[in-house]
Amino acid sequence: GRRYMKGKRTERKRCRRKKKGGLAGIIVAAVIGAVIWNADSFPLFSDSYKEVRSSVTVRGEEEVQCGVTGQEEAGGFYYQKLSGDEQEFYDAIWQGVKEEKEYIEIPTTDGEQAAKIYEYLLYDRPELFWCDGTSRMTVYEEKLWFYPGYHCTGEKRQERQAQIQAAVKTCLEGISEEMSDYGKIRYIFEYLVETIDYESEAPDNQNIYSSLVNKKSVCAGYARAAQYLMQQTGIECIYVVGDIAGQGAHAWNIVNCEGKYYQMDVTFGDPVFLKEEEDAILPQSAINYDYLCCTDEEISKTHREDKNMAYPACTSEDLNFYRLEGMYYEAFDKEEMLEKMNESFYTGQSFFACKFADSELYLQAHDTIIEELIPSAAANLADYYGMSSVHYTYVEDEKLNKITVFWNYEK
Repeated sequence: GRRYMKGKRTERKRCRRKKKGGLAGIIVAAVIGAVIWNADSFPLFSDSYKEVRSSVTVRGEEEVQCGVTGQEEAGGFYYQKLSGDEQEFYDAIWQGVKEEKEYIEIPTTDGEQAAKIYEYLLYDRPELFWCDGTSRMTVYEEKLWFYPGYHCTGEKRQERQAQIQAAVKTCLEGISEEMSDYGKIRYIFEYLVETIDYESEAPDNQNIYSSLVNKKSVCAGYARAAQYLMQQTGIECIYVVGDIAGQGAHAWNIVNCEGKYYQMDVTFGDPVFLKEEEDAILPQSAINYDYLCCTDEEISKTHREDKNMAYPACTSEDLNFYRLEGMYYEAFDKEEMLEKMNESFYTGQSFFACKFADSELYLQAHDTIIEELIPSAAANLADYYGMSSVHYTYVEDEKLNKITVFWNYEK
């Protein structure tokens, strides 16, 4: 488990960055590709038809817009999982929703197949913000009419598109041509964590309009915004569906960085979102980097992918944030740890983190760090900055083998 503790020598002061919904807010209430077969009254179009009403609320999904070419469509992860005929149906639905058609004719009578294809389209296409994820179908002898639901159309859609484009431009201004792909991925991860508030009741909270324009969303909005922004920079980014053990449905991403795949969860990048228990005092810039470019093994401690999707394997640890930043430990040396702790506040860092290679090493170091090293470092900080008292918060995360200390420099 994860515990938040205030420093022993501190006065408690509330200075949270942003108030968000509790962890329960991660549960995205949705029916996944559910197809309800009915025979209710419906305007008769011929003598032989049956009605299908589909509530394809795509597991916490919804959508967004910007021009995408047919070539880009063909490159979608979920598109590639479809058969040749299904890809044609996918293209037909995609073209139909771009044109805001009331219904799209598809040469199949399989309503469940059509619902799956629409679900996959929404997973691949974060730009479809004007679609609301629902649909209904009228099935004839040799075809069906597919009726997608829309959040907005016409002028309202165009207004929102312009707002999204402005928000994307603002974000991407922070990316330079010299940046590596990892630098771009980390920048987008940090940008979204710092600019979005997790709010379970936010309007349009399944799509990028909520996250990029309104700056309030849930996991689907975070993950779609990450997917969309990565796509704008030429980085492959997959929308991943699954759940959090004991909590419920959840969405996150897998990114391709220079030919290797990595797990990434922007929603979980916000430690204030993860736990607001025990009145934790966290700095405004606090970010949880455990969910930036991590492995399947690491993310599986908290997340479970939909195994039916066969996502790319994420096995490389070369972009682990803690390894890159010298915060990863395969051995515990008390003096070295205190020295690095001191260096963190000598250089004005907002936090110090130590992530251990395994649980055995974490438990070996835990008591010494909590009972000796953190108080000693806090005393050193007070002396270094001439402070009469020091405010700090430390976070113990046994599941992720990590301890983080957040320093408060206010006198």
